[in-house]
Amino acid sequence: MKRLFISIALSLAVLSPARADEGMWLPVLISQRIADMQAKGCRLTAEDIYSVNKASLKDAIVLFGSGCTGEIISDQGLLFTNHHCGYSFIQKHSNVEHDYLKDGFWAMGRDEELPNPGLTVSFLERMEDVTDIILEGITEEVEPAERDSLVKVRSAKLVSEASAKGKGLSARVEALYYGNQYFLFVYKIYRDIRLVGAPPSSIGKFGGDTDNWMWPRHTGDFSIFRIYAGKDNEPAEYSKDNVPFRPKKSLRISLAGVSDGDFTFVYGCPGTTREYVLSDEVRYVSEVSDPAKIALRTQRLAIQKKYMSQDQAVRIKYSSKQANVANAWKKWQGESKGIRKMNTVAGKQEYEARFDEWAGGTGYEGLTRKMHRLYSEREPFFLAYEYYNETVRAIEILNFASAIHSRLRNKDAKDGYAGAFFKDYYQPIDEEIFTAMMEGFGEGVSKGLLPNYYTDKLQEYGSVEAWKKDLFSKSLFTDRDKVLALGPDDKAIVETDPAYEMFDAFRKWFETYIKPVVDRLNKEINLANRQYMKGQMEFNKEKVFYPDANLTLRVAYGHVEGYSPADGAWYKPVSTLKGIIEKDNPDIFDYDIPQKLRDLYAKGGLDGQPVCFLATNHTTGGNSGSPVLNADGDLIGINFDRVWEGTMSDYVFDPEVCRNVSLDVRYLLFNISRIGNASYLFKEMKFTGGSIKKYR
Repeated sequence: MKRLFISIALSLAVLSPARADEGMWLPVLISQRIADMQAKGCRLTAEDIYSVNKASLKDAIVLFGSGCTGEIISDQGLLFTNHHCGYSFIQKHSNVEHDYLKDGFWAMGRDEELPNPGLTVSFLERMEDVTDIILEGITEEVEPAERDSLVKVRSAKLVSEASAKGKGLSARVEALYYGNQYFLFVYKIYRDIRLVGAPPSSIGKFGGDTDNWMWPRHTGDFSIFRIYAGKDNEPAEYSKDNVPFRPKKSLRISLAGVSDGDFTFVYGCPGTTREYVLSDEVRYVSEVSDPAKIALRTQRLAIQKKYMSQDQAVRIKYSSKQANVANAWKKWQGESKGIRKMNTVAGKQEYEARFDEWAGGTGYEGLTRKMHRLYSEREPFFLAYEYYNETVRAIEILNFASAIHSRLRNKDAKDGYAGAFFKDYYQPIDEEIFTAMMEGFGEGVSKGLLPNYYTDKLQEYGSVEAWKKDLFSKSLFTDRDKVLALGPDDKAIVETDPAYEMFDAFRKWFETYIKPVVDRLNKEINLANRQYMKGQMEFNKEKVFYPDANLTLRVAYGHVEGYSPADGAWYKPVSTLKGIIEKDNPDIFDYDIPQKLRDLYAKGGLDGQPVCFLATNHTTGGNSGSPVLNADGDLIGINFDRVWEGTMSDYVFDPEVCRNVSLDVRYLLFNISRIGNASYLFKEMKFTGGSIKKYR
């Protein structure tokens, strides 16, 4: 009876009117949102957006790698995504002689497109509600361990059956609403993905860390890849004999542009949101976790920047690493500020008080009190877990030592991995980060939870600095030749190395004293969250309950609109090339644009060239690279960011300031033609709303 009620509640939640433009909707259920979308300007049908019976927009969307989105824009497998999504692959192809990060890369023919080992794109074949199959016979009386076992067994069976039905298929069962609903997602995965084009980083990363998460934005955040397949159009490993993939659907590109108030929707794979959690989790994030991680990463970034500014080779080595560190660092700052500004913790506490008052006699009484206790018990252990990730795991030589040990133990090839490590390694950076992170670890982790290994080393050496000097002077993992000379029988040598010894000591501490407690409490919290989610749906029947993001395909819709970041200020929703020129400064790396762009602008007529735009679509990490579509489903932009003031939208959505930032597709086309001289690519694209001649 309870499960029947929840099914009804889920259906009602989907049918309820949306609060502003909040929500990340499952495409398979988009028929239950399409009326609202059409009322706001959409001219498509539900079948146009998602169908398993005919080609639909879903067939032009891919999960790019393991954490971004991409879109197919030609019948020859051409794909757009963000520059920052393709950044690590561009970096791998770069060196001092061929600096594709600095100069950009443009293949002038298929034979010049560069392969990217390890890169995949995944097409969603279908999604299916399998809740009845997964939860058949599972009542509230079933013990949690037995329930989990049944769910795993049934999920594995569904995954196995679905994956066996075709070449390149992969499936997974995902829990929604904290395990109150389950969906099967079936993907077809392609593994031969080649780099076609990327602008110089002075365009693709224009504004760098300074502008990241900010508005106005002027970043040409795009890169271009092509999917290759076997001659049967099925997934195949890289081969020179492979041919461009022929998609079921590719997107048309609109040249009409955007105007304030235009309907837009984002079709992509948002990563993680936590809309329905208790106040304790939000308080921990905004008041404890985010501030601690921000402080640690501020130190790492300062160390990296110091050396990168002194040496071009070091800059190339650490560009991708630094970008990975900086992205979350700045996001966390906006997130914690936004949570505080919206009084989110107090608001949730007030909501929980009302829930508790309602809960009497419903079976949910005492639930939030139990959850408060679990969160309190978990906090010092979870903070130690986060410090471990942000400090020990940030020291490159330690992770390298562990990886080599693993390869020797498993008799895996190590030379290629070692070569790639040393190609992008600079020891002075790692040494300074070692000192900063180990000092931070000692200050941040509760004294009673510090590893004996850590306290013993400090007692032995007297300081982290002395410990660092000894480790780096004695470890063989600072010497490329010594690492390459290791053989399968040298595992014992590695195990006596101070870098491996340190990594292993911290790993054992983590796995023995921290992880088991965190895992146990997380299990209890997740179980309580499943009950709390059900309770919320019963308590608040009028609320819109869309499932939290989990890197599965979603639709978010809204409209083009600016916002007010502070009293007396209003940001327009569109930025232009004029703003790039205003920011241009050859003395500041993040604002030093290519001379070619300066020369083009000097000829006149480009002040109004659009660059980026804002909309109210609900997005998060994973939506990077997602297509932004107009009312007819044509591509108008590529999502790449959110505004800083709205980064708390993973926990609470504020329609006044939550805005997604997108690259205007017309600036992308401008760069292909005017910067990359690669307008030959236009021949395989389809355009609407204007003539492409102006970009040739």
